[in-house]
Amino acid sequence: MSLNETNAAEPDAKSLRVIPHSAEAERGVLGSILLDVASENRVMDLCVESGLSPDSFYVPQNRLLFETLSEMSRASMLIDAVTLNERLRAMGRLEELGGVVFIQSLIDSTPTAAHAEYYINIVRQKHLLRTVINCARDAERRCFNEAVSADLILSEIEQRFLAISDRKDSSGIPWEKAISNTMAHIDRLFTLGPGASAGLPTGFANLDKKLKGLRNGEMIVLAARPSMGKTSLAMNIAECVALGKDMNGSPMKGDHNRPHPVGVFSLEMSTESLAMRMLCGFAKVQGFLIDQGIGNPQRINQQLTRAATEIAAAPIYVDDTGALDVMDMRARARRMKKAHKIELVVIDYLQLCNCREFARQGRQIETSQISGQIKAMAKELNVPVIVLSQLSRAPEQRHDKSHKPKLSDLRDSGAIEQDADVVLLLRRPCKASGEMELNDTLLAIVDVAKHRNGPTGEVHLNFEESLTRFSDRSDEHESDAGNMQVDESPEY
Repeated sequence: MSLNETNAAEPDAKSLRVIPHSAEAERGVLGSILLDVASENRVMDLCVESGLSPDSFYVPQNRLLFETLSEMSRASMLIDAVTLNERLRAMGRLEELGGVVFIQSLIDSTPTAAHAEYYINIVRQKHLLRTVINCARDAERRCFNEAVSADLILSEIEQRFLAISDRKDSSGIPWEKAISNTMAHIDRLFTLGPGASAGLPTGFANLDKKLKGLRNGEMIVLAARPSMGKTSLAMNIAECVALGKDMNGSPMKGDHNRPHPVGVFSLEMSTESLAMRMLCGFAKVQGFLIDQGIGNPQRINQQLTRAATEIAAAPIYVDDTGALDVMDMRARARRMKKAHKIELVVIDYLQLCNCREFARQGRQIETSQISGQIKAMAKELNVPVIVLSQLSRAPEQRHDKSHKPKLSDLRDSGAIEQDADVVLLLRRPCKASGEMELNDTLLAIVDVAKHRNGPTGEVHLNFEESLTRFSDRSDEHESDAGNMQVDESPEY
């Protein structure tokens, strides 16, 4: 007999493997529900809390019976052997399941309903294993489809596996716990005193007066026309958060005076370019002096060395992959969160992202999907996400020549305005001929055009273009509470 014939005669090891399940535990769960007459469906409530569904049961008879019991529970019907038999008989399912004898055998084989949680956990664990196997088989099948890119398959598969692990927490926080957490947060703010931020401080006192910090789960859109300094402002905020210091070098107020890891997706600039910009700004050295070899090399080198010592220790993690797919970005952000515990994400910028799945349906639909995925990422990671966005040419085409942008100027899709929790519109009056502050070359105005959880209005900052660095403006006029406007959008 040849070697091939010998191997063919031997049974395949894979064919002998049994799909994970426990018929005994499934029967124990069903029997516990029927025994639990005096406790008003306590066992059924435990099943719901644990996320059990008819699909959690592998044996067809058990699956069909649990589906019937779930329907009876939702209808607030009394559940015991008699009522279940009548329900199954009315539905024409009793004989299909094995008749009255099968129902009674469930009760007889279950010692007590007190062990229901143990049975439920076994059923849930076996169901999770079957779900993982199905995902793995689907992943294998997708890998043989050469029409789809490997990057897209990898990001989709990773998301599916992570969704399995998150399933047990899908019920959310109980309302009572949410109220308790909120009261604790309010007490903390009162303890910290006036000026405390509800979220991560931006490092700009004038901006924090409006925003009260960057809140977890929020999508903050920073939009401007090209060359207004939106990348500089975003990286200045990232620097402050990562160092735990404001733009003046003073420790952040309250419990934020520590380094906070920041993840940056730079689709436009390389990591080296961002590092050069941040290093020169922090050291107060004009970048063009280095490029052109102007100035005192020894003094400049001393300034840069001091700055590098501090900046190098900042927990900033940059991914400068160009034309990144938004699903791949979400997967990378999840890995950043797991590996580095990032507390802020910066994306520069939205219009450079792709969504391969919707790329052929037009840029507006694709941008809508990208915006929705970024908002979902903020909620999934429970961190604030600052995403930069381009504005259309509409501000430059208005008759008033002030170039003042509006929410409707967000480029490519109105979904960006809808998904965002905060929209910041950055402009510099010295760039517009119709502005009253045309001669003020330092002035930069951040218009908080949308704020789902707070006031809107303009914030004045200084911007030193040669250092690509923003700072608080001392002659702030909008600090008066009377000048604050409340966002009247439907979401507020």
